[in-house]
Amino acid sequence: MRSTPLAVLVFGALAPAADLPLPPLATGQPTAGKRVAVTPQEYAGTEVHHLIALPTDWSPQAKAQGKRWPVIVEYTGNLHPASGSTGEVEGAALGYGLSRGQAIWIVLPYIATDHRHHEVTWWGDVAATVAYAKQHVPRICAEYGGDPRQVLLCGFSRGAIAVSFLGLHDDDIARLWCGFWAHDHFDGTRSWSGQAWSSPLPRYQKETAARLERLQGRPLLVTQGIAGTGTREFLTPLLPPSAWTCRDVDMTAVGGAFPNPMAKDPHNDRWLLRDSPAAEEVRRWWVQVLNDTNKKPR
Repeated sequence: MRSTPLAVLVFGALAPAADLPLPPLATGQPTAGKRVAVTPQEYAGTEVHHLIALPTDWSPQAKAQGKRWPVIVEYTGNLHPASGSTGEVEGAALGYGLSRGQAIWIVLPYIATDHRHHEVTWWGDVAATVAYAKQHVPRICAEYGGDPRQVLLCGFSRGAIAVSFLGLHDDDIARLWCGFWAHDHFDGTRSWSGQAWSSPLPRYQKETAARLERLQGRPLLVTQGIAGTGTREFLTPLLPPSAWTCRDVDMTAVGGAFPNPMAKDPHNDRWLLRDSPAAEEVRRWWVQVLNDTNKKPR
């Protein structure tokens, strides 16, 4: 079994002159270079689905010959029209901005309590959403040649909170990931109005601390394009400096004045579609995570 050469990931990450376009949405079976909505058999007859975008160099022949690709799994933000966030899987961009077509990109849904559609604001049915990830991430890896040892979890806004709230929900889902990237917000940093799961804050923060124990030394990156998230203040006493990295992103330097063609607001998941020093730093971090994973015994 061979994984994508990491030299390609390093030197292939150079951005085009214009903002990187997302792969076109398509129907049918996933193929290289497209975003395809997939409704699993367990949810036939419902609106529940995930998105898959296969790498630009993916082919059935390469997969059959043992080629394996890294995987990026993403959770989206809440429905938030002011920032352009739709809350739906089709609105995601963060993971593709990271991979630029060099990884299998999966966008997972939040399952609503009726189990028939997606929840676009907060969690819906947490147990069903977690179960969906535990079932379908390994299934997708097996079907399309994803390397199960190189699966990164990322998210924006609500999805940044989900990186821990869902991704470290229990031992089984925590084992899926080789690393974690949260952009704008993080689990446990504040209470959210009307959300019982986040209050009282001391209880919520204690639960978050227990989830963070499931990191088990795997790398965590937190990037912040908005001020006042409280992430540094919350995580510093909980995690040793070597266990996580926090970076501020100057969104005006990346995108200019807002709104602009890249995004409506500095709070956005589009910024990695544009070349910038901050974007390149995140990609270097990701490549280092993959390199470190490859050094471990299989």
